[in-house]
Formats: sequence, structure tokens, C-alpha cells
Amino acid sequence: MFLPFSWILGTPEWTPFNSNPLDCFFQGLVGACGISVLCNLLRVYHFIQTCSDSESETESEQSSSSPGNPLSGRWRTVVQFWSLVVVLSVVGSRVSSLIVLEFSLRAVSAWASAGLDVNGRGPDLLLIQSQFSLGCGLTCTLVFLHQGAPHSSLSLFLAAALSWALASVSHSLWSHVARRYPLHSTERYCGKCITLLTSGHAILAKLQRAVVLALAIATVASATTVYDHFLSQKDALKFWTPLALCYTMLVVYMQEDQNRQTGTDALLHTAVLRLGALLVLMLAVGDWSDVFHVLITFLGEAVCLLPSQDLLKAALKEEEDTSLNESSHKTRERTRKTSSGDN
Repeated sequence: MFLPFSWILGTPEWTPFNSNPLDCFFQGLVGACGISVLCNLLRVYHFIQTCSDSESETESEQSSSSPGNPLSGRWRTVVQFWSLVVVLSVVGSRVSSLIVLEFSLRAVSAWASAGLDVNGRGPDLLLIQSQFSLGCGLTCTLVFLHQGAPHSSLSLFLAAALSWALASVSHSLWSHVARRYPLHSTERYCGKCITLLTSGHAILAKLQRAVVLALAIATVASATTVYDHFLSQKDALKFWTPLALCYTMLVVYMQEDQNRQTGTDALLHTAVLRLGALLVLMLAVGDWSDVFHVLITFLGEAVCLLPSQDLLKAALKEEEDTSLNESSHKTRERTRKTSSGDN
């Protein structure tokens, strides 16, 4: 089936899939379900925050200011989900591992810059940017865990079924909250909405811990995959060391530049620069399948970030509100100290 591609590219073993296509589909389905759970819970969190910050507004105004409407965007959600399934199924474990390691480096850089800068970006913005990296992390972790397993297809099917169930529950929760939360939170006769009213503010912290755990496991699997495929050859480390250092400096520079800029266009520009640098890296040390998979990742990042403009705007608005509250609090404290000193 893939003989024409193999003849053109000159690599007779080249195929879009690195293993059994059915296994690749199950892995892509698990990754897409993980991204769906993350986005749905982030939308629930931002909707609750919007409602709590604007209790005096009407229900229609709250719905219009929420980070999305599940009724009007249902077809886009379906297209996004199955597009991610296809993209994550095609992208091989080699490129997925590099994507995970690159995002881990970005996360550490963001954490370090936030520790030095009190006005650093919040965790919700980093979670929004981690969508495609989380999907790649889930797929490469599954590849690592099921490598050489005798019944890998059955195990991946069970993992995909569980992921589908979790994604369905999270989507149902978001649909219920977007429709009923403004009414149920005031009437207090819905168990779901009462629970979210009392503990919904902790969703972001729990999501952050879950994503950190998933990416930490994926980082171990990715490091093993990168070593087996790229660094195990003789003298490979001598060639990879300067490239890795240059890429690290580029990631740190882009992270600092992103902290200085605002708006969603800056995030898209940063994603294009990162993947462009990864494409140059694969042109230098990879094969044609790696180059093809990196080109596919451009589509994957676009499928994740473009429909998430509502989440990005909500996160940036929350950062602005937090900075304004902090500045006003500092102003009040300064005024109080001045008045007490005069007395």
C-alpha cells in the first residue's frame, strides 16, 4: 500500500504508522480524550469563575461572557476531537517524545521565570498550551508501556474505552454547567452545581497536578525513546549536545519573550517558532518519516490552539484582573501606611 511513498522517499520501510494501525488509532483516541477532558474542565472552571465574579448580571449576560457555548460549537468540538485522533495516530513515538521533552523544558523555564517574577503567567495559561503535548505524552507513554506486550491491542482498547468514558463524563458536565449552573447555583437543588459552587475553585489546582503527573511519566518514557532511537548510536551524543543546547536557549528566549507579550497571537507565533526549530532539528538528525511527523504536529497544535481562543482570552482576562486587584491592594496598603504615619 505504501510502496509508492517508499520508492519516492528512498526509505523502503517508511510508513505513516510506526506500528500496527489499530494500535496507533487506540493510542490517538486516548490522547484526544485526554485533551478533551482537560479543555472541558478548564471551561467549567472559567465559567464558574465568571459567574462568581458577576453575580449581579443576568443569566443571559453570564452565558455570553462564558468561555464558550456547547450548543453552538458542538460540530466544531466533534471535528476537533476526531482531527486530534487522526493527528495523534499518525505522529510517531519519536517525534511525540521530542514534543514532550520540549514542553517539559518550557514548563521548567516558565516555573523558574515565575519564581523570579511575581507577575509571571498563571498555571491556567500553561495548561492551555499543554494540550497537544499532553496528547503526545499519553501516546508515547502507551507505546513505551505496551512495547513487546503480547496482547497490546486488547490493553489499548480497554484504555481507549476508559478514556472515552472519562471524556464523555467531562463533556456532559460542561454541557450541564453551561446550561444550568447560573440557575442551579442560586436555587441550590442540583447536587452537581452545589458541589461545583463549594469546591469548583480547586479544579485548576487538581488539573495542574494531574497534568504534571502525566507529563512526568511521559518524560521518563520520552527520554528512553529518544535515547533508543537517537542517542544510542556511536558518537551521536557529540552531535546532539550542541543542537540540544541551541534548542534549549531558543526555548528559554521564547518563554521570556512570551512573558513580555500579551494576546493570543503571541502564543501562536511561539508555537510556530518552536515547531519550526524542531523541523530544522529533524532535517539534521532525523529521517523522512520524522520530518513528515513534525509537519503533522503543526496541524495538531493548530487544532488545539485555534478552537481554544475562548480559554486563552479567559485566562488572560483573569491575569489582568488579578494584577489589578494586587495593584489596588498595594495602593490601599501604601495609603494606609501614609495616613498612619501622618497621624
